[in-house]
Amino acid sequence: MTALSVQEPRKVINPETRRTATPGPYRTIWRWHFYAGLFVLPFILILSVTGAIYLFKPQIDRWEERAWRGLDTAGAVSPDRQLDAALAANPGSNFQNYRLPESAGDAAMIQLGMADGSVRQIFVSPQGAVLGSLVPNARIADTVARIHGSLLLGKWGDRLVELAASWTIVMILTGLYLWWPRPFRAAGTLWPRLSLRGRPLLKDLHRVTGFWVAGLVLAMLASGLPWAGAWGGAFRWVRTELGLVQGQSQWKVGAADPFADHDHDAMLRAAAGEAPPTALPLSAFVARAQAERLPYPAIVLPPHAPQRFGPPTANVWTAKSETQNRPLMRQVTYDPASGAETGRGGFADGHVIDRVVNTGVAWHEGQLFGLANQLLGVATALALIAISTLGTLMWLKRRPAGTLGAPPATKGLGRRWPIVALIMLGLLLPLFGASLLVLFVLDRLVLRLLRRRGAAVPTS
Repeated sequence: MTALSVQEPRKVINPETRRTATPGPYRTIWRWHFYAGLFVLPFILILSVTGAIYLFKPQIDRWEERAWRGLDTAGAVSPDRQLDAALAANPGSNFQNYRLPESAGDAAMIQLGMADGSVRQIFVSPQGAVLGSLVPNARIADTVARIHGSLLLGKWGDRLVELAASWTIVMILTGLYLWWPRPFRAAGTLWPRLSLRGRPLLKDLHRVTGFWVAGLVLAMLASGLPWAGAWGGAFRWVRTELGLVQGQSQWKVGAADPFADHDHDAMLRAAAGEAPPTALPLSAFVARAQAERLPYPAIVLPPHAPQRFGPPTANVWTAKSETQNRPLMRQVTYDPASGAETGRGGFADGHVIDRVVNTGVAWHEGQLFGLANQLLGVATALALIAISTLGTLMWLKRRPAGTLGAPPATKGLGRRWPIVALIMLGLLLPLFGASLLVLFVLDRLVLRLLRRRGAAVPTS
């Protein structure tokens, strides 16, 4: 009789188990994804909520000014009379700009520089009565913007937000690597398997939502980097010092006051009645601005008036649109004596770098294509909150009691490309790169010291 050969049963390995059990890049990237998500979670919640609110700045501003809109137009006076009323109600102030009413019957907004250096927006009825005032930095949308940009912590808050944004980019990129199924399966990759329960269902929802929203989140984060203090400052240096673009950028960098470049001497001269001579009154330039049909909000600035971005105006009158839909921005300048046009410019006249950045800024603020842009921004914010919440729930379900529950460390990466990718990201995102160096020092020095002393150092 011949002996029957007995084969050992084949061991079936679940693809999920095989993928996570294999040492190499996957587990290392999973570990980076975990720590990135853990760090940015509170920032994602704050920035998503404030960002979603700020998307509706035009509607918020109009609501805040609701008592000064739709007024009676009978007996309307000239912009000069409106300006005289605003200055009379605020002794020692100086005229900075006049915002054209959006519709007939809306109050004019006249911005004044006060004697103490502050700025105030005065609302004057069509009949020349002062109705009320607002402090620009205390307005609802401006307050939300400061929370969103610096957590109300000034320069350090700006750096913290930029660091969180940088780590969020890392979280999204590592998440995309982890999302790719091995082998590929549409279910659980392109759509969630709703028949699952518990942590597997949470994982499907986390992965699928993260995949579909990843591009929008990366675009949102990238379009916000030119405003950040460190990244934006470096970008501004490259933009100007290398001679790529001439002129001031049209976006704020860091947590600095957008009026930081005020010509304070000119403001004091204006307050003392020594403003540069002009033969024509405000009304003449308001009429010219109205004829231009500039997108709202449109303002008229006298010579040497401060602007939100960049240095004060030159010795000309300026009519400009400050619309958040930046591709529609235009401005025209006029000779103060004759009223003749001296120049005009718009989005199309800018360098391609500025056009790209300004388009990104308009999209980031939800104003590039109207209400649809705003709703898309809200959906992006809600999806980002959702994947962060799902990731947290997955961690809490997986985390053993009394431990952090981080993915276990591996001895070596197996491949060098993850290190190269991290170095490249560190160069592109300077605060992320600096934080990587800090983590490297802590890992190599502090933990090694603890091991030498015989202390138990966890690997997860």
